[in-house]
Amino acid sequence: MERKMEVESPARDVETGAETAGEDALVGNVNKLMVSPPGYAGAPRKGHLVFDACFESGNLGRVDYISDFEFDLFIRPDTCNPRFRVWFNFTVENVRETQRVIFNVVNFSKTKSLYRDGMSPVVKSTSRPKWQRLPAKNVYYYRCPDHRRNYVMSFAFCFDREDDTYHFAYCYPYTYSRLQHYLASLERRNLPYLQREQLGLSVQQRQLDLLTITNTDHLSPEKEKKLVFLTARVHPGESPASFVCQGVIDFLVSQHPVAQILRDHVIFKIVPMLNPDGVYLGNYRCSLMGFDLNRHWQDPSPWAHPTLHAVKQLIVQMSQDPRGSLEFYIDVHAHSTMLNGFMYGNVFENEERVQRQAVFPRLLCQNAPDFSLSNTSFNRDVVKAGTGRRFLGGLLDDTSYCYTLEVSFYSYMTAGSTAPVPYTEETYMKLGRNVARTFLDYYKLNYLVKCKGPTHIQSSEVTFRTSGSSAKGNSIVTDTDTEERSQNIRQTDRLTQTEHA
Repeated sequence: MERKMEVESPARDVETGAETAGEDALVGNVNKLMVSPPGYAGAPRKGHLVFDACFESGNLGRVDYISDFEFDLFIRPDTCNPRFRVWFNFTVENVRETQRVIFNVVNFSKTKSLYRDGMSPVVKSTSRPKWQRLPAKNVYYYRCPDHRRNYVMSFAFCFDREDDTYHFAYCYPYTYSRLQHYLASLERRNLPYLQREQLGLSVQQRQLDLLTITNTDHLSPEKEKKLVFLTARVHPGESPASFVCQGVIDFLVSQHPVAQILRDHVIFKIVPMLNPDGVYLGNYRCSLMGFDLNRHWQDPSPWAHPTLHAVKQLIVQMSQDPRGSLEFYIDVHAHSTMLNGFMYGNVFENEERVQRQAVFPRLLCQNAPDFSLSNTSFNRDVVKAGTGRRFLGGLLDDTSYCYTLEVSFYSYMTAGSTAPVPYTEETYMKLGRNVARTFLDYYKLNYLVKCKGPTHIQSSEVTFRTSGSSAKGNSIVTDTDTEERSQNIRQTDRLTQTEHA
């Protein structure tokens, strides 16, 4: 059922700017919420926007009508944890052709943001299902006096097709269902070197998947097996991590000669979604029960953190198995304030171990033009003590190396470039392929590559499918006319009074 919202702006305290409605009250997503002008009582018209976030990974907690062309949007906080408000993902329909709007996302929990550096939300529509970034010049990030001087991200947009539903998100979504479809398609290929198993269940009984990729016929029982363990999406809003992880998987199961060699010599264990409930619910950082799982590695609860508990048990078990050598643990994340891909590692007293730990990032930097060695750092920050990298770095022996692999939500800078290159789903996956490729260099297996040609990875050499047309003239994103956009913004007192960051 469509319903009308209260169109009056929430009462504000004149002295503090505090909103009496308070975003702490945002506990659910808007559901087919029609927003019409104040006092309007007639039948719904085209242009009375309908907002919806009641779908998988959706997030939009409230919409305030400001004017016919301006709306304040409130991010719903993570379930059971009001601290985190970053991820948004919602649809808009019932639009009028050529209707121009300004959306203000007003309650971010972080002040630092890549929006200061040119990042923009992504959009797709019914007739153009491929995600695209909005033009950066249509996005503004500033302190707003009407919202306690909090930082607000405003973006201008022009709807162009009345029958389309428009979909906006913080970054390219990668849902739990998408992962399940992807893994099911891998299973249907009946690859002899790929095993999928259920490692456990989440609090809401979603599947915790474990992939094992290796050529079992080539691994001798007498020879110690090298193990690489990779996890992703412990923080559910960090969707780029899933694209990187899929890139790793796509390459390792491909027929590329490098992938075949790696399967012959290494066992890869991959948990592609460590927090499936948080991903499904549209949280940014927490699980269903409000826990940041990447702070609970030291003592995870089997009932409160079941997915983390299951993964930790498996890693501890593998680390104690004399038949194998767990040499790598890599946890994939996305970063909201920095560019490029980069790594965090641990601090050791032994200088030789310090030098050995730096080898993999250096090799990855040679293989991945978007990976930054200068952004890579090694620390023992106290607040990171409960992370996978820190805990496992202390648990595993001195031949093991634990890293957090970060990738920017926004863009990367290549050597010699002067402008950032925005990431796409494909370039996130390419970073994953380059991560996998780097193990060939690390284990010094290059001599086994039979072909004389280059061993770098082309996207055509692995399975990758994308939807949507890229034909000229079929783009949802166009630059809003500068003069008209300026007029719209000048009419909005709240935007002209802001102090830009």
